[in-house]
Amino acid sequence: MKALVKTKLGFGNLEIQEKEEPQVGKDQVKIKVKYAGICGSDIHTYEGHYKVGVPVTLGHEFSGEVVEVGEGVTEFKPGDRVTSETTFYICGECEYCKSGDYNLCNHRKGLGTQQDGGFAKYLVARKESVHHLPENVDFQSAAMTEPLACTHHAVAKTEMNEGDLVVVIGPGPIGLFCAQIAKSRGAKVIITGLSNDRVRLDKAKELGIDYAVNVQEQDIKALINSLTDGYGADVVFECSGAVPAAKQGLDLLRKKGEYGQVGLFAQPEIPFDLEKIIQKEIRVVGSRSQKPEDWEPSLALMSNGSVNAKAMVTHQFDITQWDEAYEVIKSGEAIKVLLTPVD
Repeated sequence: MKALVKTKLGFGNLEIQEKEEPQVGKDQVKIKVKYAGICGSDIHTYEGHYKVGVPVTLGHEFSGEVVEVGEGVTEFKPGDRVTSETTFYICGECEYCKSGDYNLCNHRKGLGTQQDGGFAKYLVARKESVHHLPENVDFQSAAMTEPLACTHHAVAKTEMNEGDLVVVIGPGPIGLFCAQIAKSRGAKVIITGLSNDRVRLDKAKELGIDYAVNVQEQDIKALINSLTDGYGADVVFECSGAVPAAKQGLDLLRKKGEYGQVGLFAQPEIPFDLEKIIQKEIRVVGSRSQKPEDWEPSLALMSNGSVNAKAMVTHQFDITQWDEAYEVIKSGEAIKVLLTPVD
C-alpha cells in the first residue's frame, strides 16, 4: 500500500512510499482509512519544527472501517465505523497511566508520530483507543474527532461558567472547535484573527460564533471593554501558537481571568509577560493533546449538532497531493484539509 512517510527530521523529507499492509496483533484492530485530517502539528513536522520517530507514516486524525480484529477483540467487528485515539502504546505502570492521563505517560507512543498513522490505506490501533461512530456522524466529521477532543480537553481544564466572555485567538480548526465548545457551554464567544484569516473568520460567523474580529481592522480591547464594563475577558484560549497572540491574550484578560495555551509554538522558548500573570492573578493552564475521557463527549457534540465539523472542511486531496494541500493551508485559504488513501 502507498503511505505518506516522514523519512528523516528537518524540513521536507515527506515521501510517498510502498509499505506492507500492517498485520493485526493481539488486542488490536485493523482499520481501512476513509479520511485523514492534516493537523497543525503535521505542518510543524513537515517544516522540521516538531520531532517524530522517523521513519513514520504521518496522520493521527482519521476515520475508517474495521476490516480485521486481533485475538481478544470482542468490542469490534469488520464493517464497524470507527475512529481512534492517537495513543498506540502506554507503559500502564506510571501514575499518569493509572489515573487515565495517558497523554502524559513518558513512554507513550502515538499513531502518526512514533507508530505508523493514517496517511495510508490501512493502519492498526489498539482496541482500547478505538471508538464506534454515532449513527449520524459521517466519516468526514469523524476524521476530526481528535482535534475536537484536544479542544474539549483544553476547555475542560478551565472553570468556564455560563455567560462568561471567552476569547479564542486564532480561527484555525482548533480555534473554531474551541469556540463552538465554549458556545455549547453558554459562553459569549469572540474569535480573533488577521486579515489573511478572512475565510476562517467568515466561517466562524456561519457557525454562530458571537463575534469574529479581524484585529488588524478592529480594536479588540475596546470591544471587550464595552462588553464587560472595562473588566476584560473571563477566559482566553490561545490557539494560534503565535508569540504576539500570547502577549495579547494576557492583556485582554480580566483580573483573576484564565489563560489556556492550546496552540503549539514553532520554538519552545518565547518571551512571556509574567508580570501580567502576577499582577492580575491570572491562572495559566497548558493543554497537551487529549485523553480517553475527551472522546465520547466530542463524538456526542457532533452527534447532537453542538459542533459542526463537516462545515469546516474546505479542501480534499489524496495522499499523493501533499504539496497542493500544504500550499492551500499556508496561503490561508483552507480551513480544514482532509486526505484520502490511494490504491
